[in-house]
Amino acid sequence: MLTHHRKPACLSLVSTDLPIWSVIETAATLYQKDRERFHVLLSEPTVRGWQPSREGEEDANASTEDTPRLLWLEISPYRTIVTMQHKGTYSYRHLLERGMYGISRYWLRSETGTTPNQMRLRNYTRSLTLSGYPFPEHLRLEYELWTGKVRLGRYVLNLEIQH
Repeated sequence: MLTHHRKPACLSLVSTDLPIWSVIETAATLYQKDRERFHVLLSEPTVRGWQPSREGEEDANASTEDTPRLLWLEISPYRTIVTMQHKGTYSYRHLLERGMYGISRYWLRSETGTTPNQMRLRNYTRSLTLSGYPFPEHLRLEYELWTGKVRLGRYVLNLEIQH
C-alpha cells in the first residue's frame, strides 16, 4: 500500500577530503513502498545566479532558473538510489549499496540543448545507516567516487526527516 507524508527535511553532502559542502533545507514527501522501502522526494529551493552567463550571450538558464531541481531518493536499510532531475544542464543518478561498488551517472546537456552527454563513474559505499521506525528519520551514507584507479573523494550524505 502506497502512503505518503509531507515532512520538513535537511539533506547535506560533505566531502571529507575536498572543499565540498552543501545543505538543503526543504519539505520532503515520503512515500512508503513497503515495510522497509521508501521514496523521498525533495524539491531543492531555487538558487539564483549560480551559473554566470557569458558576455554577449542571453542567459540560457533564464527559463529553467525558476524550475526547482528535484531530488528523488529510493531508500532502504540495504540500498539507496539518489536521482537529481532538472531541466537545466546537469542531472545525475547514484546507485549505492553497502559494501558494494555501484554506478554514478551524470548527464551534461550542452549549451545548444542537444542530447545530453553521459559520464559514468564508480562509487564504493563504505557505510549505509537508516534509522527510525515506522518511518525513516535519518539516513547516513559514506561513499567514495572513483574513475578508473583514481579516487575522486570521500563523501558523507546525511538526510534528516523531522517527525
